[in-house]
Amino acid sequence: MFTRNLLPQLAEELQHSSAVALLGPRQSGKTTLALEAAKAIPSIYLDLESERDRAKLAQPELYLADHLDKLVILDEVHRTPALFPVLRGLIDQARRNGRRVGNYLLLGSAALDMLQQSGETLAGRIAYLELGPLNLLETGPTQRDTLWLRGGFPESLTAPSDTRSLRWWQNFIRSYLERDIPQFGPRIAADTLRRFWTMLAHHQSGMLNVTQLARNIGVDVKTAQSYVDLLCDLLLVRRLPPWHANIGKRLVKTPKVYVRDSGLLHALLDIETKETLLSHMVLGASWEGFCIENLLQCAPANVQGYFYRTSGGAEIDLLLVWPGGDIWAIEIKRSLTPKVERGFHAACDDLLPVRKLVVYPGQETFPLGHDIIATPLFDLCRELAEQPNPPQ
Repeated sequence: MFTRNLLPQLAEELQHSSAVALLGPRQSGKTTLALEAAKAIPSIYLDLESERDRAKLAQPELYLADHLDKLVILDEVHRTPALFPVLRGLIDQARRNGRRVGNYLLLGSAALDMLQQSGETLAGRIAYLELGPLNLLETGPTQRDTLWLRGGFPESLTAPSDTRSLRWWQNFIRSYLERDIPQFGPRIAADTLRRFWTMLAHHQSGMLNVTQLARNIGVDVKTAQSYVDLLCDLLLVRRLPPWHANIGKRLVKTPKVYVRDSGLLHALLDIETKETLLSHMVLGASWEGFCIENLLQCAPANVQGYFYRTSGGAEIDLLLVWPGGDIWAIEIKRSLTPKVERGFHAACDDLLPVRKLVVYPGQETFPLGHDIIATPLFDLCRELAEQPNPPQ
C-alpha cells in the first residue's frame, strides 16, 4: 500500500469545495485514493461502469437528495454526463439554504470530457486535481529502477515479475485501444492508433513533428493532430511546451513529446527487463522522460514546466518557472559523472536562472562549478514537494 502525496490536498479540497474532480489515467489509483480520503467522513461510492450502480441513478435527483449529508463518490462519471446539471442544482439549493452539503467527488479517466462537462455546468463550484501514476517520493528511492522500468501504475509496479508487469501493460494498452478510447472520441481503428502511439514512443523526448507522423501513418495532418490531442487529453502523452521570452534569440517554438509513464513507454517498445532497456536506443530519452514526469508531479501546482532551445544550440531539458518569475534550469544526465555541455551554459546566460541543477542517477549531491549542482532525482523531488510556495 502506497501513501499518495495528493491525499492531504484532496482532503483539504473536500472540506472547502462543493465538488472535486479527481482526474487521472485509468488504473492510476484514483479509486483507492478517493476511498482513503473518505474513511474519516460518511460517504457512499458509486461505480458508474456498474449497471447496478447506474440503475440507482435512474432518478438522480431523488437518489442524491437522500444522501445530502454524505460525500458522494462518483467513479467514471464521464459515463453519465446528464448528472452534471443535477449536481449543479443540488449544490445551488444547498447554498441557498445556507448549508454546505451535497459534497461530491468525481473521478474521471480523462481530462477532456470532465473539463468540458463540469466546466460548463459546475463553474465556480468545483476544484480540479490530477493524480498521476506513483512517483519516486511515494515509492521511495530504493524502488527507483523498478519504477523506471515498470512505470508508476500500481498493478504494474507490484507485479511478481517483469514478465507479468509487461503482460499487464499489454492488456492495459489493448483495453484503452478497444474500449476506453472509443468512449472519448470518434471511432479510430485500434491498429492505426496503436501504430501511432508506438511511433510516439520511438520519438520519445523529440520535437513533435505532426506532419512527419501523419506521413508515416498514412493519414492527413489534421487527423494525426487529433490523435495527439486525444492521447494528451487522456493524460497518457505530454507535450512539453517551449519557453518563450523576448531575449533577442531565435527560439524553437515546437513542443517536445513524451509518453508520460515510463512503463507504458517500455511496453509500447516491447522492453521487458532492465537489461533490454540498457541496450535500447530509447535509454537516454526514457530516463529524461522519467525524470521530467517525477519532477513535474512533485513540484507545486503553480509551477510550470518548459524546455528551452535556440537555433544557436543553447538548450535546457527542463525549466521550472515559478509564479514570481524565478526560473530553475534542470539538465538531465544518465551518467554517474555528469558533464554539462556548452549549450546549457549558453542557455543559462540567456535566462539567468536562480538555480542550475543537473539530475543524475547517483546518490550524492555535489557542485560542478559555475553554480551548477549535481543532485539525485529523489532529492530534488523531495525539495520540490517541500515548497508549497515559490522560493524567495
